[in-house]
Amino acid sequence: MVGNRSWQFNDNLRSNHLSILNTNHVNLYKMVNSSSLTNGVKFLSLQWRKLENLSCQVGGAKSIFVKLFGDEKAGNTFWLDSSSTEKRRARFSFMGGKGGALWKQITFRLSDPSEVTCESGGHISIEDAQGLSTTTFLEDGFFHFMDKELQSIRYDEKDYKGLPFEFYGGYIGYLGYGLKVECGALYNRHNAGTPDACFFFADNLIVIDHSNDDIYILSIHDQTTKNTTWLDDIEQKLTTLKSSTSKTSPSHSSIQSNKISVKPGFLSDKTREQYIEDVEKCQKFIKDGESYELCLTTQMRKKIGEVDPLGLYLHLRDKNPAPYAAWLNFSKENLTICCSSPERFLRLDRDGILEAKPIKGTIARGLTPEEDEMLRSQLQHSEKDQAENLMIVDLLRNDLGRVCEPGSVHVPRLMEVESYATVHTMVSTIRGKKRSNLSAIDCVRAAFPGGSMTGAPKLRSMELLDSLESCSRGIYSGCIGFFSYNQTFDLNIVIRTIVLHEGEASIGAGGAIVALSSPEEEYKEMVLKTRAPVNAVVEYEHKSLDQ
Repeated sequence: MVGNRSWQFNDNLRSNHLSILNTNHVNLYKMVNSSSLTNGVKFLSLQWRKLENLSCQVGGAKSIFVKLFGDEKAGNTFWLDSSSTEKRRARFSFMGGKGGALWKQITFRLSDPSEVTCESGGHISIEDAQGLSTTTFLEDGFFHFMDKELQSIRYDEKDYKGLPFEFYGGYIGYLGYGLKVECGALYNRHNAGTPDACFFFADNLIVIDHSNDDIYILSIHDQTTKNTTWLDDIEQKLTTLKSSTSKTSPSHSSIQSNKISVKPGFLSDKTREQYIEDVEKCQKFIKDGESYELCLTTQMRKKIGEVDPLGLYLHLRDKNPAPYAAWLNFSKENLTICCSSPERFLRLDRDGILEAKPIKGTIARGLTPEEDEMLRSQLQHSEKDQAENLMIVDLLRNDLGRVCEPGSVHVPRLMEVESYATVHTMVSTIRGKKRSNLSAIDCVRAAFPGGSMTGAPKLRSMELLDSLESCSRGIYSGCIGFFSYNQTFDLNIVIRTIVLHEGEASIGAGGAIVALSSPEEEYKEMVLKTRAPVNAVVEYEHKSLDQ
């Protein structure tokens, strides 16, 4: 932390920001299968091994995931993939799948407002390692459930002493944008087709240290499940794994052409004219004093054939590596998420330090080094982009200030330009020290959804955006990441992401609208942000046809 550069938190920064209150809900459903909920305190122990300098010898993270978890379409697997590791943006990747005795999948869907009168709540389904499923109505909502789950776990800190990362096992998955109704928003105008939250409880996982080329294997257990079988098995597989000479295994690079149906391209939920008109409506809201900044979004959609999801993800990560990339596959939901996000939403480390890294301000890369540097400088000095970024920094200082020790919230890095495969972006870093009486979920609930995807003030901006946007954002604009069993967490912002669900690929994109925005340029920026994932889908389909 840079103490002499810290900014004092202003309690009156945003009068429109309301403290998050627990609302009393009317329970319209009888609780069923309540045994699936938390049953008392659970004591978990961790076993781990370090395999030094092994990653490159076995082909790196990509080879390890494909060879150990890539069979049968990589069903029920996860991969928090730091595929962009330059400039120390990311160091660790986490991967795993179904298999341990404590593994389970939790799937949550918010209540349909047209069917129930309560403001929150929804149905949660829990499948355990034996394949048994239960469904329960949660009147207090998903965040309340997760808070109880995490706080019910006891552990010995000595178990993870010496590990250089923060995830030791626990929940890994996503929070959809619709969960804003549990964080102060009044309603969701649109219902998501995908679950509003989906997580695995990962009790076995592999961690790649990209800086030191080490591999860690971890397994957590309770008093009834302790054994080293998985650790022994994975260590044996890793030490005998040979680097593949091909970029991907055949099962993830070739598909029979007669199973492919390539459509002309993606269709936007809004035409160019409609999007520009909505930008102008946003500017009227801003002129009328309803908001300072509005993050207007839309969705691109395309019907897809029998495309291999893992092959598509590998193509996306090759074309657009990112520090907060992710692969999630939930087989029962017919849902795969291929994410190449460059943005961190929020992180909490074992020292109680919270960190947010919002992106606001994006411009395309140049075709030559000279043009590229010119565009980078143009972004760095753009009055409009600086205004966007500063307003979101202020918003996040306010969000973090509600859960951090007074005076600890500061901005060590303001408006730095980072460069990726297709764009330059403007990024700031906000940090603070979590108050000791608050939980990990309290911190997430105070800041969700990420301010860079809403606007300022957040609550009123979300209401205005709901009135303009024509569909649910679903997983887009939410976050992907982990909640470790010891309550550390790291979550990204779901952008630059392909969601594959029931035969359709969808890609969300948008941009922050301020008083200085040009409606035409805002439309171009929105399209620019879809370029990497859209091209990945189209290229991969054509590549599959040619093989």
